[in-house]
Amino acid sequence: MPIRVMLVDDHAVLLSGLSMLVNAQEDMTVVGMAGNGSEAFEAAMRLKPDVIMMDISMAGENGLSATYRLKTALPETEILILTMYDDRDLLFNAIKAGATGYILKTAQQMEVISAIRALYRNETYLYQQAAKELIGPLLEKMKNGQQPSEFSSLTQRECDIVSLLAKGYSHKEIAYSLYISVKTVEAHKAKIMKKLQLHTRQELVSYAFKHGLLHF
Repeated sequence: MPIRVMLVDDHAVLLSGLSMLVNAQEDMTVVGMAGNGSEAFEAAMRLKPDVIMMDISMAGENGLSATYRLKTALPETEILILTMYDDRDLLFNAIKAGATGYILKTAQQMEVISAIRALYRNETYLYQQAAKELIGPLLEKMKNGQQPSEFSSLTQRECDIVSLLAKGYSHKEIAYSLYISVKTVEAHKAKIMKKLQLHTRQELVSYAFKHGLLHF
């Protein structure tokens, strides 16, 4: 069954281009389009798409508000923010609202497609430069050996796994990267979630952003 994608943007020309791009993929199909957050919410409740590609700045209800409402009502639907704004505050607010992907409209076409596939696999996809903007100051502190006290409960291996999970790596990819088994990755993840009292992937990503656990 193809990935069911819904597109939300207030520019008709962009919607048309995105629709052609998505429908050209053998494993995807566009099931609906909307011009603002309110229309997106109503359509998504009917269509229940797998992935929603959401603009932020739109007339009427904006994308962040719509993302929060949609993730509350349809937690299984993944939301990819596609925006022109390379802004760390918007990125962080999008993650807090429930988005699991953030990409710029200047991205290459196949990067957009890769992002959709990543979200469908229940992974996270982040535009790398935007993530750097968000956590840059924290990374600088870490380079200087100023590791925040919140990390005292995590081992170095656990920090590495949190970083890779937050960047969207699958369990198999993490296992290959760290030379451990998939079962070991899963065990580490379960222990991390319990130790940090986290319950969802979005919470883990937010934690990684907040505490500078993304390393590039």
